[in-house]
Amino acid sequence: MSRFAYVNGRYLPSRDACVNVEDRGYQFADGVYEVCEVRGGRLVDAPRHLARLQRSLSELRIAMPMPLVSIEFIMHETVRRNRVDYGLVYLQITRGVARRDHAFPVTAVKPSIVVTAKNLSYEKNQAAAKSGIAVITTPENRWPRVDIKSVSLLPNVLAKQQAKEKGASEAWFVDRDGCVTEGSSSNAWIITRDGRVVTRPADNYILSGITRAVLMNVLEALQLRLEERAFTPEESYDAAEAFITSASQIVMPVIKIDDRIIGDGKPGSVSQRLRDEFHRFAYFS
Repeated sequence: MSRFAYVNGRYLPSRDACVNVEDRGYQFADGVYEVCEVRGGRLVDAPRHLARLQRSLSELRIAMPMPLVSIEFIMHETVRRNRVDYGLVYLQITRGVARRDHAFPVTAVKPSIVVTAKNLSYEKNQAAAKSGIAVITTPENRWPRVDIKSVSLLPNVLAKQQAKEKGASEAWFVDRDGCVTEGSSSNAWIITRDGRVVTRPADNYILSGITRAVLMNVLEALQLRLEERAFTPEESYDAAEAFITSASQIVMPVIKIDDRIIGDGKPGSVSQRLRDEFHRFAYFS
């Protein structure tokens, strides 16, 4: 848990950090967010995260509350105040506080901004990567603009809970065409038996993950063949390897999908290598 939080211009102890009850993020999920990895006390790929933040705000017609350089400074300062060496920094911007009405406020209001940071266990994350995780599949039931990193995440929450109740770590959404879109909090990947690395194209039906983008640079450097296309759960069952990517998981090997063992039931060599190489291609600030 974050010990200190930045809320609309003030750094406060978490117990005192509050937002107005009429904040539109609270009442309508009218806002966006970003989660950035912290490693060695430094932000990982902050420029890409901030560029995506700017795009999400633009898509929802929410004004930038301040210049990007100021937002990055606040992220750094929140990390410093929370003494985070390895962990995450969370940034949320909403349309702001206004009388409850579905339409945008008639008079422009100032967007609200909240930043928190917390430590994670590096050892626990590494242990999970060495053993691999299980995922389940579930029908896609989200709105068709998940490319916007909105705080409206109830379907994702329910999918994650479903996975937890089935002893899995993640849930992959499957669309009406029977193809995997992405995970509830990650992008989904498989590696075919002939060595092709497959993930869905970054269209409106998935979030264009920052870790996903950096990993494509890793694949190119390692001269691995990338295919951006849809794949089915059945194809994933027959894959040589599978993995997920996200800011908190980096490259996390998947060893079981819907109770079907993937490969030999152990994290594959390619997935492990991609994880090991990832941070050589990331940007630190």
